[in-house]
Amino acid sequence: MTTYTHSAEADIAPNELFGFLADPRNLPRYFPQMTAAEPEGGETVHVEAEVHGHQVSGEAWVRPDESARRLEWGAEGPDDYHGELKVDEVAPGRSRITVSLHSVREAEGGEVQKGLEQTVAALTQAATADADDAQRGG
Repeated sequence: MTTYTHSAEADIAPNELFGFLADPRNLPRYFPQMTAAEPEGGETVHVEAEVHGHQVSGEAWVRPDESARRLEWGAEGPDDYHGELKVDEVAPGRSRITVSLHSVREAEGGEVQKGLEQTVAALTQAATADADDAQRGG
């Protein structure tokens, strides 16, 4: 099993950041390959994504723990893909997010680590923009 980890900070309160990330419907806003994510009840989420030029769909699971600001997720498949994220407060109104991905697939050339770093940057930007829109009443 290979684990990839990345952390980043964002100018957003930790509870706001976690609330944004814990809603699976926001996945397509920061995961470029994801085209749809709809909760189906309980931990189950129906997802659709563009993977290597092919549209795929399937079921994933998401387990949020609001009190710990921790989220676990995964999807069945040959790569045994799953992960978790944790949101911590580093200063008033500022958060650190740490994301870890686990897979039996080991990518060459750092593609997974690079993709993880890009996704973490995109999700902090999307969450911050969402919070800014909410403050402006939009």
